[in-house]
Formats: sequence, C-alpha cells, structure tokens
Amino acid sequence: MNMEAAYSYNYFLVGLSFLVSVFGSYTGLQLMKAGRSAKGKSMYGWIATAALALGGGAIWTMHFIGMLAYEMEMPVAYDPFLTFASLLLAVGVVGLGIFILSKNVDSTVMLMVAGVITGLGVAVMHYMGMDAMVMAADMSYDTFWYYTSFVIGIVAATAALWLAFNTQGGLQMFAASVVMGVAVCGMHYVGMYGMKMTPNGSVVDIESSIAPLTLGLFIFCFTMLVLVLSLIVTLSQLQKKMYADFEEDEEDDDVDEEINVSAVNAAS
Repeated sequence: MNMEAAYSYNYFLVGLSFLVSVFGSYTGLQLMKAGRSAKGKSMYGWIATAALALGGGAIWTMHFIGMLAYEMEMPVAYDPFLTFASLLLAVGVVGLGIFILSKNVDSTVMLMVAGVITGLGVAVMHYMGMDAMVMAADMSYDTFWYYTSFVIGIVAATAALWLAFNTQGGLQMFAASVVMGVAVCGMHYVGMYGMKMTPNGSVVDIESSIAPLTLGLFIFCFTMLVLVLSLIVTLSQLQKKMYADFEEDEEDDDVDEEINVSAVNAAS
C-alpha cells in the first residue's frame, strides 16, 4: 500500500499569499468605487480592470503563491497551459459576476446568481491550478473538504461582490479587503487540506515545465506592478472626480447667490 507523500508549509509564503490577496482586494474595491458612475464602454473598462485586480491579483496570485508554499520531498513544476488557463478563468468569472450584479445592484436574486457563478468558477480555477502540478505522484481529494471548498468559494464570492458595490470610505474598504483576503485564503487552504499526494514512482520530465520559483517570482512581481499602477490611476481618477464635484457645487452655490441678490434688488 502506497503511503501519502509528506508535506509542510512555508509560512512566509502563506503570509505573503494573504497580503497579496488583501492588496488585490483593496485595489479591486477602489476600481469598483471609481467605476460605479461610469456608463457605456467606460463601464466595461472599469469592470475589466476590477476583474483583473480581484480575479488575477486577489484570487489567482494568492492561489499560486499558496501552492508554492506547499512543500513536498519531490520536485514539482507546473504545466504552463493549465496554469495560465486557470488565470484566465479566475479573471473571467469575476468579471462576469461584477457585470451581472451591475445590472441591478439592489437585487438579492442577482447577487445570489452572480455569487454562485463566480464562486463555482473560482473553485474550478483552484482545482485546475492543482491539476497543473507536474510531479511523480497521484493526486486525490477528501470528499468532505472538496465540497466544503466549493461552499466557501460561493459564500466568499457572494460576499466579495456585495462589498464591491456597498463599500465607501477608506477604512471600510480596508476592513472589507481583510475579510475578502481571509475568505479567499480560507477556500484555498481548505481545498489544499483535503488534497492527498501518493508517490507513484514514475519518471517525470520536470524540464519541460516552468520551474515553480521562476514562475512564482515572475507572477508576484508582475501582479504587484499591475496592482500598484491600477491603484495609482484609480486614486487619481477619484481625486479628479472629487474636485469636479466640488467645483460643480461651488458653481451651483454662486448661481443660487446671484438669484437671491437679483430677487432682493427686484424687491427693493
């Protein structure tokens, strides 16, 4: 009878995966805030960038770093096609969820539909990413933890979509980002907890796949760069909108004052 492969976690990488998830969530929430009043093509642009921040940064990058944190006594690499397909799936389902809910942000039914679609998509992304692992072992899952990760994924996605349309202040957004980070990490590590690796003694051609450390460093640096640039642009847009609203209010006050002065002169 084959024994399960021994494993351990690199807790530095676990912490890093959580920080990336929180930062990605915060950036995504800021993007959603900036795009709430957008219409037409502009709205689709904000949805796409928010999906990239939430799906690509908060969810997928966290997932991949979390996989790197899972250490076994055997070499592991990743199939590039499945790895990047899982990235596209994460961004796509988050974007679809945001788009569905944006049609009627006050509808509980739309929130549930969007949450289920997004949650299932994120969970599938997780297991697609797991299947991308190239190693001399057979992978299997504990049924209870497998389905529990799907439930957590749906609940987390529903909560994330609600927060995306209902958070306002900076402190509120930060708190929401932490909650989202905990939820995303919870789904990932619950799924990992239910995973079983059984060495099969096969010979695996690791050289044909991308080395985990190389891919991980590239993904982390690229994702953080995109998130930082997105956050800078978003905060700049929000500041411009705030000044524009302020100037509009001042112009309205000036018009009201002129009307009042004219009324007083006419009465005199």
